[in-house]
Amino acid sequence: MDDRPIPTGAASAVVVVGLGPGDLHGLASTSMDRLTDPSWQVIVRTLQHPAAQQLASLREVVSCDDLYESSGGFDETYAAIVERVLSAAESGPVIYAVPGSPRVGEFAVARLEVEAASRGVEVQVVPAQSFIDAVIAVVGVDPLDRGLQILNGHALPDPLVLDKPTIVAQCDLPLVLADVIDRIGRVVPAGTEVSVVVDGGGSEQRLIVAPIEELDSSLAGVRTSLFLDPKPGGLIGVVQTMRRLREECPWDRQQTHSSLVKNLIEETFELVDALAGLVPGDWGSYAEVEDELGDVLLQVLFHSAIARQDGAFDIDDVSENLRQKLVRRHPHVFADFIADSPEEVKANWDRIKESERIEPSGSILDGVPRSMPGLSRAAKLQNRAAKVGFDWPDVSPVLEKLREETGELEAVLHGPPEAADSELGDLLFTIVNLARHLGADPEVALRGAMGRFESRFRSMEAAGPLAGLSLDQLDDRWEQAKRSQT
Repeated sequence: MDDRPIPTGAASAVVVVGLGPGDLHGLASTSMDRLTDPSWQVIVRTLQHPAAQQLASLREVVSCDDLYESSGGFDETYAAIVERVLSAAESGPVIYAVPGSPRVGEFAVARLEVEAASRGVEVQVVPAQSFIDAVIAVVGVDPLDRGLQILNGHALPDPLVLDKPTIVAQCDLPLVLADVIDRIGRVVPAGTEVSVVVDGGGSEQRLIVAPIEELDSSLAGVRTSLFLDPKPGGLIGVVQTMRRLREECPWDRQQTHSSLVKNLIEETFELVDALAGLVPGDWGSYAEVEDELGDVLLQVLFHSAIARQDGAFDIDDVSENLRQKLVRRHPHVFADFIADSPEEVKANWDRIKESERIEPSGSILDGVPRSMPGLSRAAKLQNRAAKVGFDWPDVSPVLEKLREETGELEAVLHGPPEAADSELGDLLFTIVNLARHLGADPEVALRGAMGRFESRFRSMEAAGPLAGLSLDQLDDRWEQAKRSQT
């Protein structure tokens, strides 16, 4: 609070006075004396407030409501308010009166102080009760019990974390309130009760309590706020759920990092399948991807919960380590490195990644997981080797090598099985190299071929039983299926 005496009648002086959440009866006598002193010009931010309306009935005031109507946005409006107040101060002392407290949600006040200082104008701020006090009084919450989060309905954070009692203010328009309801409804359990405080602290104060999905956006208004104290949902909620399962579920308690590996692999491939079937604009296929992403996230959370119990790390450490890595490997975004194309970004990412990985005595092939699918690991090993120039210059010698490896395989077909296995491996490794030079991912290409085979074979089955057909008849079915799908 600013307790300095107001320089009575001094020119170039501005006092910012809070009108509180309700009418003038809630103001201290000192504030009333200031507001009714005829030697001071009074500018109110808005007349859409009980105390401001009462004050306007007692004396002449200047409203800034017209600036909201004529300005192109909030920033422009705040700048216009500051200019109006400071221009008025050139001819005498001014009181700028705002709803609630000048220090809560009054963005023009901070601008006013900065601009006034640059012009040599003294500004004093007289706090008052804010809408926060009114909401707390209505809903009966102690902000020091489990904390209190205060959000701006016009600028909800993303991601939206609702893990403590929360007030959402500035729900002034139906469109804003509808967006707030939608955003909250996506991260809290269905049926979560929300309190809507309308005209908090005023004589017409109302409290409406309803499940989030039943709230009416027509409750929006310049003095409308939401309060909720939900069970944690969204990311925070699933982290807490996983931790509880790890502590209380017999099956979850029994799992180890090793026992969960197969789950991680299975869930990852199920996600790959969902992504392969994703059709832009098809919300059904997006729903499948969403579900599979959740299953993969479960594995990340599960491993983090186990590590947390072991005292190694938790999901916050995982997240912060990832954040630092992303910042470090994107200097074109977070520093002054210039990268004008995706190719430059990728090349720089690889350089930074290599500098992080390789010790002086290490190999460039270090860090390629042995548990990767064979085709993917082969491509990754070849890409690593190519970075030091160990690669064919174009696709022609790769094709020649492919023919050579095919001949070597043919030569050992009737020999020991180990020899055929070895030559087959060389042939597959060369095919991976061919895919690289064609700009294709061999794993994706093979999965595509398997998908086509599966679809055509199922089409063959749909045409009638296959058992008992000759090879020529099966070939005919295959060609029919192939033609029907081209």
